[in-house]
Amino acid sequence: TVKEALVEKVAVIGENLKIRRFEKVTAENGCVVDYTHGGGRIGVVVVAETATVNDTVTEAMKNIAMQIAALNPKYVSRDEVPADVVEAEKEILKAQALNEGKPAAIVDKMVEGRINKFFEEVCLLDQPFVKDQDKTVQEVLNEKIAVIGENIVIRRFVRFERGEGI
Repeated sequence: TVKEALVEKVAVIGENLKIRRFEKVTAENGCVVDYTHGGGRIGVVVVAETATVNDTVTEAMKNIAMQIAALNPKYVSRDEVPADVVEAEKEILKAQALNEGKPAAIVDKMVEGRINKFFEEVCLLDQPFVKDQDKTVQEVLNEKIAVIGENIVIRRFVRFERGEGI
């Protein structure tokens, strides 16, 4: 159990430890791939659904886990971003545009362009891929789908960073 593993670690290092956060991650049809960055400073787990799990898929998910560690997206795709978060961001962007003295007629167009930038920051699949900035993560994923001939869907990811939330 987790409690037994914790007691064992405490006995080994001689310091009291507490588990502040954890998530149970499983994949019914696909794979779970983990990545640790910076000597354990950042840990990422990616859950992908696919009918084929081979080295190509595992390597792709490892690269996507590196992406998550580096750019810290909040959501997998635009569909996951809550409507109230999008609306709040639009209001902020609209206020910024109006404060910049932009005409009200073009503010809505500016907000749409800026909201797309917002999605690029917070949505994994919209982000520029760290290993090839000319492609998005979705485009890289599509290339892997073409190679293996099976669909790959990133269902979720978990990212932990040491000291986060303290």
